Amino acid sequence: MTERLQKLMAAAGLCSRRTAEQWLEAGRVRVNGEPARLGQKADPDHDRIEVDGKPLHIRPQLVYLMLHKPRGYVTTLSDELGRKTAAELVADCGVRVFPVGRLDKDSEGLLLFTNDGDLMQELIHPRYEIEKVYRVTVSGRLPGAAERLAAVDRLEDGPILPAKVTVLEEKADRTVLQVIICQGKNRQIRRMCQSVDLNVLRLQRVQEHTLSLGNLKAGKWRYLTETEVQQLKGGR
Repeated sequence: MTERLQKLMAAAGLCSRRTAEQWLEAGRVRVNGEPARLGQKADPDHDRIEVDGKPLHIRPQLVYLMLHKPRGYVTTLSDELGRKTAAELVADCGVRVFPVGRLDKDSEGLLLFTNDGDLMQELIHPRYEIEKVYRVTVSGRLPGAAERLAAVDRLEDGPILPAKVTVLEEKADRTVLQVIICQGKNRQIRRMCQSVDLNVLRLQRVQEHTLSLGNLKAGKWRYLTETEVQQLKGGR
């Protein structure tokens, strides 16, 4: 993104904007090998910016946001099959951010995006056992469905940690379960349900760690509050 040089220098923590202006006037700044002028703009992703002969390293602005991923979107930055991606829905945040974990194409709900690589790795690493809460609707009125699902401790690709399962609602045509897991294997909940003959009608992630989806509408995103970010970082 193209910005004035004094703003880029300040963003890098090198000096204040006023001092940057002085350095520009003193000829201490060069862009692509040429002396820079006061008021000049540059793109740090494409231009070589040097101060006193040393490359300017821009500290990325850390961004944290929550998306309510709708059905029909894949959790990738781009898709070779041309399918709609969750990344497209947050592209207007102005910064390259990455999804933390995944939600499969037919699932919906809370999906965290950030460019904070350290936090991302800790939130998805199995050893931290970050809880994720799902609202799972299965077809039929199924007595014992919660107990059957909670008893699943192995899938075809290996053992899993047991889920915490409770019944939220029972009707003649459907049962709504709350499922809490602290792993993130591919399509884990769907495969758990399949293993005990439960037909999933809807799967929605409503909470991850300290974050709750709340009333955020499908397809919309919002920045996390400072308190939410601190809770995410402090709880790991």
